[in-house]
Amino acid sequence: MASALRLVLISFAASGFTLLHKTCTKAGHVPVALVHARSLRQSRPTSKNSAATIAAISESLPAGMDLILPGTVGGLARALEGYRADLIVAYGLPWRLPSEVRRMARLGGINVHPSLLPKYRGPIPVHWAVRNGDSEVGVTIHWMDDTFDSGNILVQRGGVPIAADLVTAKLWQDVDLLIGELLGPALALAADGVAGEPQNDDDATYAGWMEPDFMFIDPARGVRETHNQVRVFRFNLFGLRGPYARIGDEWLTVLGTSMTPADGPELACADGPIWVTEAVPAVPLDR
Repeated sequence: MASALRLVLISFAASGFTLLHKTCTKAGHVPVALVHARSLRQSRPTSKNSAATIAAISESLPAGMDLILPGTVGGLARALEGYRADLIVAYGLPWRLPSEVRRMARLGGINVHPSLLPKYRGPIPVHWAVRNGDSEVGVTIHWMDDTFDSGNILVQRGGVPIAADLVTAKLWQDVDLLIGELLGPALALAADGVAGEPQNDDDATYAGWMEPDFMFIDPARGVRETHNQVRVFRFNLFGLRGPYARIGDEWLTVLGTSMTPADGPELACADGPIWVTEAVPAVPLDR
């Protein structure tokens, strides 16, 4: 085995750091710093949600581990310079990691992406897989370059099933299990300087943020599309902030639907009816 790599780990949540740290140390490598992948566009990075995330990350930090909260790309590059890292490992990075940061690690950076690239490049690939009715997702670990999710592939595997109706947190657990299997071999390849396989850009699709109108059930959408829309939100895209439907005189957040006759209100879709099997009063949009 090659000598242990000094790693900088980047993620957005405590669970991501825990997974990366556990997997990397099990493979014999040494994390030297953690970087919280909060948005660099926030004018107030200490918002309630951000503060709660930072607190959860801080509580889960291994003893003696530094946590870096970047405010600018330049600041992150300067902060990493002293760690003498061999490799940056990212999982859940919502912004492009520029070359000036990647150069702070001897080998550059690799990214863990929960899709079979080049399909579903972008920030929410699993949600788009649910929206499109895919039966499974996969994981790709690739070299990072100057564009999003487009670098050469080190390892890749599919086979993580997506439930046909209610999609729960188990899907994330299954994705994380696969990451745990693939990251060790990917680190070994990176340590050996393996270039990886280029992606075919002609096959690329993009999994960007959902459009604002997606928060509302639209009768112009078909039955299957509407059913998948509800599945995406139940998978916790925005908590209980959608999808909204007006049923009678009340706005409701729809939590479950059936494409066959079932107990509950019936909604018209472009190609037939769908039945609402679970709903709660809508959470006001201004909260």
